[in-house]
Amino acid sequence: MKKQVCVIGVGRFGAAVAQELYQSGHDVMALDNDEAKIQEMLGQVTYAVRADASNESVLKELDVADFDVAVVALGSENVQSSILITVVLKSIGVPFVISRATNELHGATLERVGADRVVYPEMESARRTAHVGFTPGVIDYMPVVPNFGIIKMRPPEQMYGRTLEEVGLGGATDKHGVSVLAIRRGRTSFLHPAKDEEIKPGDVLVVAGSNEHIGELYDAALELPPPVAAANGNHR
Repeated sequence: MKKQVCVIGVGRFGAAVAQELYQSGHDVMALDNDEAKIQEMLGQVTYAVRADASNESVLKELDVADFDVAVVALGSENVQSSILITVVLKSIGVPFVISRATNELHGATLERVGADRVVYPEMESARRTAHVGFTPGVIDYMPVVPNFGIIKMRPPEQMYGRTLEEVGLGGATDKHGVSVLAIRRGRTSFLHPAKDEEIKPGDVLVVAGSNEHIGELYDAALELPPPVAAANGNHR
C-alpha cells in the first residue's frame, strides 16, 4: 500500500532508506539542512527540501503532520537533535515515527519521548558482519532471539544434486535442528520446499535455526562425498 513518508536526515543511512522507499512506490519527502545532501537527493525521491526539521513551524508549513510515517535518520553526531525532532513529530500528530538510535541509552530515550519504533543500524550491521564474515556460505543474517536467527546461505557444492532430505534438511525436525523456510532459484522462490526438492547450483537457502546448528550443518555438508551424477559432470 502506497504511503507518504518523510525521511529526516539524508546521510548514508537516511539516503538509502529514502531511495529504497521511493523505488518501492512510496511518496517520499527528504529533509536535511545540508544543501549539498539535498541536491544529491534530487530525482531520487518525490521531494527533496532543505529545512530545519527541529522547527515545529517548518514541519507544519511542509504538512509533515499529514504524512503516514516519518523516519528520523540522523547520525551519531546529532543525538540531541534526533530526540528533539522525534518529540516535535509526535507533537504535531505524525501517526508513526521511526527513529534511528546509536546505542541502547539513546534508543531508550527515543522510546520514552514517543518513537513508535527504534532501529539500531550500526548494531544490526555489526551482528550481520559477525555472522556473514565468519560463517562460510552465509549471505545475510537476521537475529530473531539470542543465538537464533534466519540466514540466507549458498549451499556448498557437496549438496548439489541431492534432495533436502538427503542432506539432512527433510523437515521441521531434521537432524541438524535447522528448518528450511525457502529456496531462491534465480528469480523464483519456493516457500516451505518439499523434502524431495533437489538442491541445484546457484540456489540460495533461507534457513532458521540456532547459530551453532547452522554452523554444524555447513560443516557436515562439506564431509559429504560427491554425488555420483555430479562426478560424471551431470546433476540429477
